[in-house]
Amino acid sequence: MSTKKMLFLTGALLVVAAILAACGSQATEAPAVEQPTEAPAVEQPTEAPAMPELVGDALRGGKLYDNWMEELGVDAPEGDQPLWATQSSNTRSGGDTWRCKECHGWDYKGADGAYGSGSHLTGFPGVYQLADEDPSVALDALMGGTNPDHDFSAYLDEQALTDLALFISEEVIDTETVISLSGDTDNGKTLFENNCVDCHGPEALAINFHPDSEPEYPATIANENPLEFLSKLRVGQPGVADMPAGIDNGWTEQEYADVIAYVQTLPESSPAVEGGRMYDNWIEALAVTAPESDMPLWATQTTNTRSGEDTWRCKECHGWDYKGVGGVYGSGSHMTGFKGVMDAANMSAEEIVAWLDGTSNADHDFSSFFTADDMARMAAFIQEGMVDKTFINEDKTVTGGDAEHGKQLFNQVCSSCHGEDGTSINFADGEEKEFVGTVAADNPWEFFNKATVGQPGEPMPAGWNLGWSQQDIIDLLTFAQSLPAQ
Repeated sequence: MSTKKMLFLTGALLVVAAILAACGSQATEAPAVEQPTEAPAVEQPTEAPAMPELVGDALRGGKLYDNWMEELGVDAPEGDQPLWATQSSNTRSGGDTWRCKECHGWDYKGADGAYGSGSHLTGFPGVYQLADEDPSVALDALMGGTNPDHDFSAYLDEQALTDLALFISEEVIDTETVISLSGDTDNGKTLFENNCVDCHGPEALAINFHPDSEPEYPATIANENPLEFLSKLRVGQPGVADMPAGIDNGWTEQEYADVIAYVQTLPESSPAVEGGRMYDNWIEALAVTAPESDMPLWATQTTNTRSGEDTWRCKECHGWDYKGVGGVYGSGSHMTGFKGVMDAANMSAEEIVAWLDGTSNADHDFSSFFTADDMARMAAFIQEGMVDKTFINEDKTVTGGDAEHGKQLFNQVCSSCHGEDGTSINFADGEEKEFVGTVAADNPWEFFNKATVGQPGEPMPAGWNLGWSQQDIIDLLTFAQSLPAQ
């Protein structure tokens, strides 16, 4: 084979080989394409666990809002509430600074409401915005969750805090809607008589909430602070378990307005009864400090060896029977020889005041302690309030009393504080015991006085202002003498 043919053949073979190589390359299996892996499932956010439902007494919470110290029967914390130092417009101090209402108002709106000006202004916000919110929000705030200086957990237990939170969440209302309503006094009178008269009396004068120097009755509050009055109508009075609550009664906003309108028409003073408490112990009745020395006239007698405050009490000179040396205090350790005031009932108010201000006797001058209004109260009692207690015998028994009726009166009014047997309150100091039955048996003249006008310095109902007659109180005394004395 010629060289030329050999070269041609070799070239041809190379071409064929290149073609085969190219075809073979195309025929090889393509590498497997990696399939995308499935994306991991996105974890759905889980719902926050539901807060446990708060269980408690929202009405009790309303009393706590008013004054939790009174409702719980505890002393106020020492010093002011920590947040008080952040304001300077409200100059109150001590216990007042710890009351919810003092910061947030009777209308729950704080600086945006009635406490947005005046002596109660603090600038603090209200709690109205928490109405209808989850009560756990209010509870957290009460435990310092929003501000450590608003932590009340050291003073109120968990249940009390819960009750307060429930009140804020469930029972806080827009008080303006009630206050702006025109009240129906006739319906208000019916509601008052059905719910309030047993304790407050037909004219709401049976219980005085303030010292007798500045009396405060329901009508006083209804006229001067209807928002406060509305609060007490709705939830009751702190520390008073048996006061009916309008919320429990199912009263409507209109019915609250009706009661407020009616009570605003009632009297705001009861001079004869207030004077009767002053006769008993004007130092306690007026909430003033006793004079340091004995009453000047005391040095003119030597039979009664008491000293200090006792010597300034009208009853200590003139007796519980108002007859002085001519009556029960004509003998015994209380004898002074001073005459009574029973005959002074026939004097004019001016003549009686002349004996009180030192005009008639310079050593019988009370003008440093009594205002003109105080003297008018004493005069009113002497003219209208004294009773000739001839129904009490020398042996301290009572003539003409109906013990069964007296028991009904006692159970209706007195037992709520004194207990069914009159022993819930001990009037004596130390280990001695003095109960309702003790006073009734040992000093029925004193018992009658306190039953008619009340106890100085205490919110004890006055029988006269409950509408009780003299016979009613004789009946009460007769029953009380059957109660335990020890």
